[in-house]
Amino acid sequence: MYNVFKSGLLMVAMFLIFIFFGAMLGGRGGATLFFVIALVINLVSYLFSHKIVIAMYRGVPADPQRYRRLYEILDDLSARAGLPKPPALYIIPMEVPNAFATGRSPSNAVVAVTEGILARMNEQELAAVIAHELGHIKHWDMLVQTIVAAMASAIMWLANMAKWGAIFGGRDDDEGGGNLIVTILVSVVASIAAMLIQLAVSRSREYMADDFSAKLMGSGQPLSNALMRLHEGALQVAPGEIAPATSHMFISPSSLGRGFLGLFSTHPSLEARLENLKKFA
Repeated sequence: MYNVFKSGLLMVAMFLIFIFFGAMLGGRGGATLFFVIALVINLVSYLFSHKIVIAMYRGVPADPQRYRRLYEILDDLSARAGLPKPPALYIIPMEVPNAFATGRSPSNAVVAVTEGILARMNEQELAAVIAHELGHIKHWDMLVQTIVAAMASAIMWLANMAKWGAIFGGRDDDEGGGNLIVTILVSVVASIAAMLIQLAVSRSREYMADDFSAKLMGSGQPLSNALMRLHEGALQVAPGEIAPATSHMFISPSSLGRGFLGLFSTHPSLEARLENLKKFA
């Protein structure tokens, strides 16, 4: 419940920042225009992301015979999660152990797992990972992230335009110089605030998916074991298999870092996630 409230509060904060800085930097008309443009771009990504990402990682539908047990796990967890139907299951030919969920809605969703995760995890750990991905689907996280990304993109575009407009269109007198500095500062603050809130929403949704997995599995231990195995596996294979633009979709990475650097991560740290799962012991 806390993470649901936190996500809602962060989205409200993002909306207020968009209204305030948008009106200040681009006027009501400019703010609205950039939000509409950003919303259209992100909606296109939202509608077709499952096809784009699967194609990007050369995913193939899981063979029902070869992966019969995996389908049974997915079907069972989907029913217990209250989803309208099990998501489509794809296999990603990657050595790095990982998994992700995508799709427009719970009725049109995809769960993809890598060959690396299938080779490294036992059945309970794999089920916990799948339950985590079902949590993203159940909570409509793709839609939430699309809305937040649209607002963040609009704020950043407005801020950049205002900043460069002030630099190349500012006046040389004292008042104009003061306005130039204020505009640049506001633009920088707006961009950083939008990015930090977008990342905070992403981390909050990861906690929600972790909690969902623990509740569905009856314990947080299977997912804790899986997260540690994911971290160990990622250290053993060559990096670079996961594109930075899509890394937020995967259950991992989870860094060991905390504090200030954690503000710039799409995922909570591994330590923080393990600590959070202890409440389901």
